[in-house]
Amino acid sequence: MDLQTTIYIMVGLSFALYIGIAVWARAGTTSEFYSAGGSVHPVLNGMATGADWMSAASFISMAGLIANMGYGGGLFLMGWTGGYVLLAMLLAPYLRKFGKFTVPQFIGDRFYSKGASMIAVICLLTASLTYIIGQMTGVGVAFSRFLGVSSDVGIYVGMGIVFLYAVFGGMKGITYTQVAQYIVLILAYTIPAIFISLQLTGNFLPQLGLGGTLTGTDMSLLAKLDGVVTDLGFGKYTTTTAGSTLNMFVYTMSLMIGTAGLPHVIMRFFTVPTVKDARSSAGWALVFIAILYTTAPAVAAMAKLNLHSTVNTAVVKGGDLYAPEASIQAETRPDWMKRWEKTGLLKFEDKNGDGRIQYYNDATKNEAAKAKATAAGWKGNELTVNADIIVLANPEIALLPNWVIGLVAAGGLAAALSTAAGLLMAISAAVSHDLIKNIFVPDISEKGELLAGKIAMAVAIVISGWLGLNPPGFAAGTVALAFGIAASSLFPAIMMGIFSKKMNKEGAMAGMLAGLFVTLFYVFAHKGIFFIKGTDFLPLIGGANPFFGITPEAFGAIGALVNFAVAFAVDKVTPEPPEHIQHMVESVRVPRGSKLVDGAH
Repeated sequence: MDLQTTIYIMVGLSFALYIGIAVWARAGTTSEFYSAGGSVHPVLNGMATGADWMSAASFISMAGLIANMGYGGGLFLMGWTGGYVLLAMLLAPYLRKFGKFTVPQFIGDRFYSKGASMIAVICLLTASLTYIIGQMTGVGVAFSRFLGVSSDVGIYVGMGIVFLYAVFGGMKGITYTQVAQYIVLILAYTIPAIFISLQLTGNFLPQLGLGGTLTGTDMSLLAKLDGVVTDLGFGKYTTTTAGSTLNMFVYTMSLMIGTAGLPHVIMRFFTVPTVKDARSSAGWALVFIAILYTTAPAVAAMAKLNLHSTVNTAVVKGGDLYAPEASIQAETRPDWMKRWEKTGLLKFEDKNGDGRIQYYNDATKNEAAKAKATAAGWKGNELTVNADIIVLANPEIALLPNWVIGLVAAGGLAAALSTAAGLLMAISAAVSHDLIKNIFVPDISEKGELLAGKIAMAVAIVISGWLGLNPPGFAAGTVALAFGIAASSLFPAIMMGIFSKKMNKEGAMAGMLAGLFVTLFYVFAHKGIFFIKGTDFLPLIGGANPFFGITPEAFGAIGALVNFAVAFAVDKVTPEPPEHIQHMVESVRVPRGSKLVDGAH
């Protein structure tokens, strides 16, 4: 069976499974639509949380970014994993005990204000829509390669699939679909990693293979990779940081606290029966997430070494990387390169007309590498590889069997679609429950609320798909912006709502608005207003990264500091919260669980 047929079969079977589960588990009540009736087993919820959490950014883009950035890419692992622990240990159990299954509802009740709830909805919609753009980017990348369609068509197909199982299934359908998607994506990620680790190091576990010795040599994999990339003018793989040390620290913090403010993950803790089950499912989710996150660095390093080995034969055979015969001939380049060239995500340009492919850093500050390239007659880097294709192309680069490549295609789509569905659920609940039910039309019927939620989800799919056609960057980079928005707006309000009984509504509202405005102003200056190309205004703020060299993806932590500072400043000059609110905050922190999810029915 040829490769394309294998891919069609595996992707088709996975889609049939998701839609079948959605039909079987379709929501009939608002309780099932918003919180799956609060009846999901903790282990299954942990698996669903893992799928919800491991988005296109984690599956498709993260290893690519680590491959490009080297050591500096570890900030994604540290930020996202640390943030999940922060969410699971410090926030989720208290929110679950509070009994409000959406973040805006918690903020509205805790800060005794419908205005606070409305501001939280605005923050949630901004963060969630930005996040979905990253998922749609990933869907487009996967479809464009594996289904032989353009990236744009891929996004349209992805929108249709998500619509089918998210709109009709609600949280109940999404939960059980995500369990299946987790199984698909984790197999798709680990099986190729095991194959490639065995090929390169003879070690079955990729995590150990990363630190292992290359087969047939006495050199470690990382030492070999360091030698290759530095000789070709790239930064040293094991030490390069993401910009300055300050930027790397702030970036990590932004991802970490942004994680704890993301509503679609928080909502998962209301699908289990009790607070105890919420804690248990958080632990299981961390186990399921760790399987992929500990594998990612190995996938990144091995894929990078295999890529260099493919285009430069001296990497494997030894000898001079700049020798004329070392660069492969364009005519004999492998089929996988030709397939990815059709997507536009891998590009080759013969700049010196020698019919060979030179892949190196032509913007290097390494004088030795510059001199070697000049002496060899190289006229510039001739191969451009989009970071988002590294994981998807990895089994093809390593010449693995067709069924493995098909499995990776299904896994990449599962990762993007599972998180998109979770985000759409958060958006739907925010609009139908927090805006329409709690603020504008309190006496709306259950049937009307359910219909409003489905319409809101459908509209969100259309908007996110349109924005996904012109994303502001790589999938993981776009998702980092969403984390920054959540970090600067929702996280401080949730933290102060749980741990500061004296924080009042005026302080919380002012803080959320200030944090959101400062972060969006900085992000839009770099990326364009609402990420629309040509609307950026960098000259207005003094050029790129003017605030101590901090990138827009990392700015969420600064926005969070502004949020806290403004909130406490306003709190000092405005009245204290009512006595009953202060008692409520104290009671939520008492470690005894509630079995009911108030408002979920």
